Amino acid sequence: MLYAGTTSALPRKEWNKDIRGLSVNSLTENDASIINQFTRREVQCIGSTSGCGCDFPHVILTRGESIGYPEVIVDDPEWEASELVNREALVALLRDSGEKTVELYGVWYGDSAKQVNVREEIPIARILEPDFRFKERGSYTGTL
Repeated sequence: MLYAGTTSALPRKEWNKDIRGLSVNSLTENDASIINQFTRREVQCIGSTSGCGCDFPHVILTRGESIGYPEVIVDDPEWEASELVNREALVALLRDSGEKTVELYGVWYGDSAKQVNVREEIPIARILEPDFRFKERGSYTGTL
């Protein structure tokens, strides 16, 4: 799941499987605790073209002697195309928001109470770069 913290609420948009686009939803009772991870007052869930956050570029935590993130190499043209559509739509949504700074947090559904694993400050345009991946339980402060 990808959540965004903003000063003003983003316009809500329901997911429609027949229209390839993002959704923006208010928090439900199940994910309301996610607000504790944000400093901005408005927190909403942003769905990718698949309805959840799964089609945003991401990397999952691996556990061994230390917690880390593996390198991801995408060699599937369809997956790359899907990621590109989602990257561009997300950046457009955030740019159109009028916000100067947004907070983004990626986490598996149901894990909102877990501790943030990594915090990064990025320019929002960084999301467009092919090597960018949202890190599981990663919190991002993005400037526009």
